[in-house]
Amino acid sequence: MSERQTLDQQHQVDPQLQSPQPPKEDMLACVTALEEALLPCLPARELQAIDRSQHPSHQIDVERHARDFMEAAKKLQVYFISLQREDQPTEAEKLMKEIAMMEEELKIKTELIRKQERLIQGWRKDLKDQLDKINCELEKV
Repeated sequence: MSERQTLDQQHQVDPQLQSPQPPKEDMLACVTALEEALLPCLPARELQAIDRSQHPSHQIDVERHARDFMEAAKKLQVYFISLQREDQPTEAEKLMKEIAMMEEELKIKTELIRKQERLIQGWRKDLKDQLDKINCELEKV
């Protein structure tokens, strides 16, 4: 009886996991499936007694509960891996970010070049003024 309920519950959860859902609901469905698969495994003493039992149906129950739990855990793992992939930027996004950084660096360096050019122009003007003064003094002599 409990096997039938567990199988019915799993069949109810599986279609939900396959259909596209919002990420939060999808994660909750995975966690629910994991909990439902874990619940039969929780009475540890009973399972240990069954595990030591030589009766084949008891061995199958333990193996089925463990398999159900592992399947639900795998689904949850796949879900988290997909979330991790979604968080990683695409190649185009990486290139756009790199281009933006390079453009910003180019702006900064262009400003530095302009600043240095203004300084050089100021020095040229000062040197020209000094040269003109010296030439004027030489002409007077």
